[in-house]
Amino acid sequence: MTKNQESTARILIVDDDRIILDSLCEFLRLEGYDVEAVASFTEAIQAADRQPVDLIISDVNMPGGNGFELLHVMRRRSPDTVVVMMTGYGTIESAVEAIKMGAYDYLTKPIDDDELKVCIERAIAQQAILRENRVLKETLNLRYGLGNVVGHDYRMLKVFDLVESVAASKVTVLLQGKSGTGKSMVAKVIHQQSERRNKPFIEVSCGALPETLLESELFGHVRGAFTGAVANKIGKFKAAHGGTIFLDEISAATPALQVKLLRVLQSQQFEPVGSNKTETVDVRVILAANVDLEAHTKAGHFREDLFYRINVLTIEMPSLAERIGDVPLLAKHFLNHFCGEMKRQVLDFDEEAVQVLQRYGWPGNVRELENVVERAVVLCKGHRIGVEHLPEKLVTQAAVSPPSERYQAMSLKEALAEPEKRILEAALRANGWSRQATAEQLDINRTTLYKKMKRYGLDRQPAHAHISR
Repeated sequence: MTKNQESTARILIVDDDRIILDSLCEFLRLEGYDVEAVASFTEAIQAADRQPVDLIISDVNMPGGNGFELLHVMRRRSPDTVVVMMTGYGTIESAVEAIKMGAYDYLTKPIDDDELKVCIERAIAQQAILRENRVLKETLNLRYGLGNVVGHDYRMLKVFDLVESVAASKVTVLLQGKSGTGKSMVAKVIHQQSERRNKPFIEVSCGALPETLLESELFGHVRGAFTGAVANKIGKFKAAHGGTIFLDEISAATPALQVKLLRVLQSQQFEPVGSNKTETVDVRVILAANVDLEAHTKAGHFREDLFYRINVLTIEMPSLAERIGDVPLLAKHFLNHFCGEMKRQVLDFDEEAVQVLQRYGWPGNVRELENVVERAVVLCKGHRIGVEHLPEKLVTQAAVSPPSERYQAMSLKEALAEPEKRILEAALRANGWSRQATAEQLDINRTTLYKKMKRYGLDRQPAHAHISR
């Protein structure tokens, strides 16, 4: 951290001894810090509420509440704020207690200037790391959080429930569905929601690599193992150690590779190509297939023992044609994403464009819809996307599709939407907007409740409401 970065740090000193306050303030201001001094627990809380602070240096004994109470409050209200405790009556027990409660350090009076300076420099560096970690986690949750998998169709709600249930375990997951249904995104969400989120997520498309290279890609090789192997190579399983490996298009794996996969799933062990040395890894495995893997197995194209080993928990990803009611929601989601990415001001789709989107068959599923919306954002010069911004094949199919198909797809959901919204809102209010209590009262999963709240705009609760998750 540079001196300029340190000088922008805001420090709050809390001590009822005016001499110590004045001395510390003078020293730290000369060091270039923005310093505020207060004499009590209450004043410290008020100062922190007025303006965020990077570091608090607090005496243990104060009027109106001690330093440990202040530490407890700040850990709850502002976890990024680093707290250093100081006392004139230091003991090993109190120092240990302060560190256990989350204090960065514990100083004994009289405070040595050099010791204080080093402590603050390190504490401010720690505060920057905490902030960077929080921002990184928020970014990952925004990109790969469960809320990023869009849909309110009952099939997707079932997917959400399964993802939430399985994420915390190490169980092998098989994702089945046609290409473009979002299997890769769900695999990333499972990883991000698990305890392995800070470890690698490695994705391998088994169908995209030649048979001769796939085994080396997964398990690595040693120098001279085959023509062109001029150096040792670490495979994807080794690279994913501690994290998750996602094997897409697993049905493309050769019989020989299937044998090796079965072993690594059973024992977490393998040998690199051309090596006799056994490697051991700790990897959570998620697999995906765009065919019915059970039928594929019965036809003799996939090992039966491997199929039953990976078929521990299967998540079926519905095609977009099966959940046509989600098309407007997904289209709006992609519209917001691409407008932000391209810095455009396209606000919505007009009604006719939505009808065209809903009457198309979507053979390319969600991925195709994403591409259509991206194209429309590029072409649209106004604030609303119309039929003229959509590909001609969508408009042509919509023109020949019977209107009755659209009516059957939407009527029941539309009829039930408003009553369901009123019931959810009434239950949330009755339970003080507690999602846990509301979900239990309505006898539904919390994830299901959250998705419905988001669908009806109930996640934007009144400002005065206290939310309990």
